[in-house]
Amino acid sequence: MATPDKPESPLPGPFDPATLVYNGDGLIPCIAQSHDTGEVLMMAWMNEESLAKTLETGRTWFWSRSRQEYWCKGETSGDRQFIRSGSYDCDGDTLLFVVEQEGKGACHTGNYSCFFSPFGDAAS
Repeated sequence: MATPDKPESPLPGPFDPATLVYNGDGLIPCIAQSHDTGEVLMMAWMNEESLAKTLETGRTWFWSRSRQEYWCKGETSGDRQFIRSGSYDCDGDTLLFVVEQEGKGACHTGNYSCFFSPFGDAAS
């Protein structure tokens, strides 16, 4: 049985990373979705190495474009994400990980989701 610190492999079966399409900077968008609620929590960028670390550890790893470094979600905030399943879209250019979100939430602002700002009347 998996524990939060040593999860079972989140993605059973064969996976060919060569099927993915990265942008000109070698990045691919990754959406994190709540395992419990289905709510979209955040979007961040991955490259081949951060995806490999994610698949190896069962935790989300991303590439920070502003800091030019890898980061594991929750290492400083404690708001860790544990992979429960993963998939990629029909074009192979976007990743989706369903995660168990630990702590306050996924957003660096303290909100549970990064998507808390509605368009409001401007979208009408």
